[in-house]
Amino acid sequence: MKHPGPLCTLLAGVVLAGGIGIVNLATGTGVAPVAGAANAAAAGTTAAPPKTSGVPKTEAPQVDAPARADYAGRVTGGGASVAVSVRDGHAIAYLCDGKKVEAWLQGVTVGGKLDLKGAKNASLTGSFDAAAVTGTVTASGKTWQFIAPTAKKPAGLYRAAPKVKGKPAKVGWIVQPDGSQVGILTTEADSAAAPALDAAAGTATVDGAPVTAEPVSGLTGNGDF
Repeated sequence: MKHPGPLCTLLAGVVLAGGIGIVNLATGTGVAPVAGAANAAAAGTTAAPPKTSGVPKTEAPQVDAPARADYAGRVTGGGASVAVSVRDGHAIAYLCDGKKVEAWLQGVTVGGKLDLKGAKNASLTGSFDAAAVTGTVTASGKTWQFIAPTAKKPAGLYRAAPKVKGKPAKVGWIVQPDGSQVGILTTEADSAAAPALDAAAGTATVDGAPVTAEPVSGLTGNGDF
């Protein structure tokens, strides 16, 4: 028997290739098999899927910071009270120990963060959400940490500008959510505990005269009277 010559072998290869092309066209692919896929099929394995980075995407946590809120509480250890009022990107705060130490502070709020400043190097930094404000406050050379929950009226921050012995004075009050209150009356001569405030009526008696107390919010006043 004669073996097929080189020409016959070449023709057979051409016919085989043409047959594969016809099959591809018939199946609608119109593309010759990929070498890797063909080799994998011949070896009885499947081609590996393309690799990905494998790094999960993370999103920055969202701070639940209300546009408007009031807070009142006490510093850690109970030596003083602090109140903060936030209104549309601005905040006012008041620190008071009911005796001598007090500080009014104010500043802008960004992303639930507080960075407030007051006279004589007073400062307050912290963060707030829908439940409480947490931070650190410095005044009169002392620093306190605090957590103050939200305060609903009549709790909150108040002030008044009465006259004592015919001269201008100022009063600041913090009314706590439990109804207790603390405040300081400051005159040209001295500072002392503020008279009791009727928070429901918004009035107090200073130097024998009735005085109307103004609720303080982040939109009203700057704490300097």
